[in-house]
Amino acid sequence: MSDLPPAWWRDAVIYQIYPRSFADANGDGIGDLPGIRSRLPYLRDLGVDAVWLSPFYLSPQADAGYDVADYRTVDPIFGSLDDARGLVADAHDLGLRVLVDLVPNHSSDQHAWFRQALAEGPGSPLRARYHFRDGRGALPPNDWPSIFGGPAWTQVPDGQWYLHLFAPEQPDFNWAHPAVADEFRTILRFWLDLGVDGFRIDVAHGLVKEEGLPDIGQETSWHLLDVGESPCFDRPGVHEIYRSWRTILDEYPGDRIAVAEAWAPTLARVADYVRPDELHQAFNFSYLSTAWNAPAQRAMIDASLAANDAVGAPTTWTLSNHDVVRHTNRLMRDDQGEVAGKKPTAVDPVAGLRRARAASLLLLALPGSAYLYQGEELGLPEVIDLPPSVRQDPAFHRATGQDGYRDGCRVPIPWSGTTAPYGFGPDGGPSWLPQPDSWADLSVAAQDGVAGSTLTMYRDALALRRKAVAGQAPLTWQDAPEGLLVFDRGTDFRCTVNMSPAPLSPEAPGELLLASAPITVDGGTAVIPPDTAVWWSL
Repeated sequence: MSDLPPAWWRDAVIYQIYPRSFADANGDGIGDLPGIRSRLPYLRDLGVDAVWLSPFYLSPQADAGYDVADYRTVDPIFGSLDDARGLVADAHDLGLRVLVDLVPNHSSDQHAWFRQALAEGPGSPLRARYHFRDGRGALPPNDWPSIFGGPAWTQVPDGQWYLHLFAPEQPDFNWAHPAVADEFRTILRFWLDLGVDGFRIDVAHGLVKEEGLPDIGQETSWHLLDVGESPCFDRPGVHEIYRSWRTILDEYPGDRIAVAEAWAPTLARVADYVRPDELHQAFNFSYLSTAWNAPAQRAMIDASLAANDAVGAPTTWTLSNHDVVRHTNRLMRDDQGEVAGKKPTAVDPVAGLRRARAASLLLLALPGSAYLYQGEELGLPEVIDLPPSVRQDPAFHRATGQDGYRDGCRVPIPWSGTTAPYGFGPDGGPSWLPQPDSWADLSVAAQDGVAGSTLTMYRDALALRRKAVAGQAPLTWQDAPEGLLVFDRGTDFRCTVNMSPAPLSPEAPGELLLASAPITVDGGTAVIPPDTAVWWSL
């Protein structure tokens, strides 16, 4: 690894793998680590720099592995620790780095600490590692709601209550207790010693709660991607934790990194997580929810770059992940209302894919680091018609809070064949979530080597990004007519995006490198259809 360039993460393309939905090696219908290992050459050929794996730790799977019972063990449904070691080694041999999910805000209610805390009763030292409180008569200790709906408190048989900002099966750690901080420092070192290149930190903004756990003081409900100012998120104390973690990461060779899933009221507050002595990157969710029009996109790009430039950090860009409606559907709404977990609506699949392809080329042309979500390189749409009987999002059956529609972006991806499960597993058995009949034409095999396919476009874009888009070159906006977004990177690359509902005819500034849809060039003029992005060499 020592021959890889330094600060690789500043402009890396990182591919998110949702393990249970990527590739199934043993035929049980659930993706696993051996399945991921078998598909690593595909990711190398796609052209990404690193992979990020959502949780594969021992878990009752109450929230798809984000309820961890043992942070140092692989859940048997995904494989073994030896499989994890082999996956990291194989990835490194292929020139890929590996990030793993870390879940420090809460554990599973089956974690040994929590089970002992319940068994020992009020006053137990183990209860101090979580937030156990006496209630207010028959009421919970305060008025905090759960992100997943209902109160953020559950009462146990001895009368006390415990805090869970998510599902009742996910009790929140008390980060004011030194044992919690000590435990996670050892967990970091465990996986760094195993060879991982970094961590994606789940709910990075939630670890520290306001002292005394004060009431919010008004009736409210929270959404995963829309919390705002609150006494239990983005408290100043989180930054001391991440400064401690940075010293550990810096002990290891090879530029090991940590990426924050951090929601805060402003871009500047998010940028606080990536100050030079804290974490390396923070997800830019504000960009993800920006409407598809030139003024809104330009304003958000400028604001994002300015906030991160102020602390010397790269900006990250992403359009989809395991918590949000896939951007093939979501971007078709002008108000960007379909965000994490909210019920998606049907869209014209041709128009949705066209806009998604343009958005992807725009994202990959921006300065900083890009995050791709598995299957977006195939143009997968959101699955909107999963029956209630198969849905596993823990919020789905709750009356308030997040709506519980995250399963639609988690359907296993298609690899080959004309019928489900499209090569996802070895024996053709059903996958843990059913795949649509329409996905046969979207499989890897169906698109591999096909000119104009979405997979081919992504491969071409990632190859061009390495050699044609200057890695650290700043973005310079160019004057453009209404509806057109035009910027240069350095002196020899330009990106032009038509976000208007009609074709536009700007100048053709140089050699055509790549376009998200067919365009025509006549002399010095290009005719660019709606919802189309174009890369040029100047």
